[in-house]
Amino acid sequence: MSLQGKSFKLSNGNTIPAIGYGVGTKWFKFGQNQIDDKVVEAVQLAIETGAPHIDGAEIYNTNKEIGQALAKSGVKREDIFITDKYFAGDGSYKARSEEVNPYEALKADLKQFNIDYVDLYLIHAPFIKKETHGFDLVEAWQYLEKLVDDGFAKNIGVSNFTKEDLEVILNSKPKYKPAVNQIEYNAYLQNQTPGIVEFSKSNDILVSAYSPLGPLLKGKPGPIDEYVEKLASKYGKTESQILLRSVLQNGILPITTSSKKERIQASLEIFDFELTQDEVNEINKLGKQKTLRQYWTNEYSKYD
Repeated sequence: MSLQGKSFKLSNGNTIPAIGYGVGTKWFKFGQNQIDDKVVEAVQLAIETGAPHIDGAEIYNTNKEIGQALAKSGVKREDIFITDKYFAGDGSYKARSEEVNPYEALKADLKQFNIDYVDLYLIHAPFIKKETHGFDLVEAWQYLEKLVDDGFAKNIGVSNFTKEDLEVILNSKPKYKPAVNQIEYNAYLQNQTPGIVEFSKSNDILVSAYSPLGPLLKGKPGPIDEYVEKLASKYGKTESQILLRSVLQNGILPITTSSKKERIQASLEIFDFELTQDEVNEINKLGKQKTLRQYWTNEYSKYD
C-alpha cells in the first residue's frame, strides 16, 4: 500500500488511481429514479477531462447516470476505474438494499452501469446484523469474496468502518482482506472514529477520503486558512490543490467532485508538486484545533 506516481498500490498487488471523482454527496438522488441529465453530463465531463476513477454507490442512485456517461464518453472499460458500494443502511437498521445480499446487489448494479465488473466494491457501512439483513458482517464479507472469485469485482473493501468493525472481518480469517476503507476525512477530521487511520494502515488497508475539501467548503473560518493560503501562493496552486496534496502525502486517497471543468482539471493536477513533510505536519497540527464532521453524525459524533 504505497503511492506510486498517480496510483496507490494495494495490499493485493493491484493498483488504484490516486484521485477519485465522487458521484455521491453533490449528486445524491436516492428515491428519485428518473435519469438526471446533469449527473450524466458531469460524469461525462469528468471522464473526458481525464478523471481516471469514478466513485459511485447503490444508495446514491446514480449508477445509471454513470453507465450512460461511460457509454457517451467512449472510454475503454479497462481505462477507467469504477468503485461501487453495497447499501448496508445506517445505525438505525431501518433501511438497506432491496437486493437479498451484497452479491445480488452488485449484479443488479452492474446492469445499471452496463458493465461486466467493477474495479472496487465496498460495504458502505458496518451496520449489518442477522436480525435485519439475514446475514452478519462476516457473511456479508464472504459475499464480496465470492464476487471476486466470480469475476464481478477486482478488489473489495469497506467504508465507514471502525477499528472494531474491521477486526470482525480480520479475525474471521478471510480469504481476501479488505483492500480499502473509505471514510470521511479532512484536516478537521483526521480520524472518523478513534485510531481508524493508523489501524487501517497498520493492516495494509488503504484509507480513501470522502469530503477531503470540507475545511474550504464548510469549515471557514478555521485554523488552517492562513497557512493553506500561504502554501497556495508558494507553490502557485489553489487552496484545494494544497489540501488534496496534503491528503495524498498522508497516504490517503482523496475523493472529490465538481461540475466545473477547471476544478476537475485542477483536482488532477496535484502530482506535479510536493509539499515538504514539515508543511504536511503543520496542516495536520493546525487541523486538530477544530472538528468538522458532516456525515454519520448520529453514529459517530459521540467521538467529537
